[in-house]
Amino acid sequence: MGKRIIVIYKSSTGFTKRYAEMIGEKVECTLLDYRAVTEKALSGYDIIVFGSRAHAGMIDGYKHIKSMLQKCTAGKVALFVTGATPNAAEDTINEFWRQNLTGDELKKIPHFYMQSGLCYEKMGFVDKLMMKIFAAMMAKKKDKSSYEKDLGQVISSSYDISSEKYVEPLVSFLKSEL
Repeated sequence: MGKRIIVIYKSSTGFTKRYAEMIGEKVECTLLDYRAVTEKALSGYDIIVFGSRAHAGMIDGYKHIKSMLQKCTAGKVALFVTGATPNAAEDTINEFWRQNLTGDELKKIPHFYMQSGLCYEKMGFVDKLMMKIFAAMMAKKKDKSSYEKDLGQVISSSYDISSEKYVEPLVSFLKSEL
């Protein structure tokens, strides 16, 4: 029997779940919603993949999953994070990883970023309010850099920049482990 893979996803507006399903179409694995995860559910898997959103500069749910992962016997762990930042913003994404993973984790845990977008229609009230306040602040700011101008425009409404091609690096990693 080959290695068993589980992909756990924590999705608020649907982007992370959609990416988990794309991974599931390309690699034989079990998909499991974060809300259903227990230590027992993780037992027996050789590779555990955790996917979530970038939220307020953090990997949403990672602290909780990390404590579970430390107690299980999986040989490999990988992470993927979805967010509104385009994949081309490599410096921003690398800084995000440095803020969320220890130096040891950066070396040992394969981690992948997948651009997605914003969906105000599915956001919770607090998240929606914070984004709208931030967008209003950006609109009022004088002497904006070109990045700030672009950011202010982008966060003013819902958009989807996700693509199946962004799962390929993670899928390649998983296939190489099989």
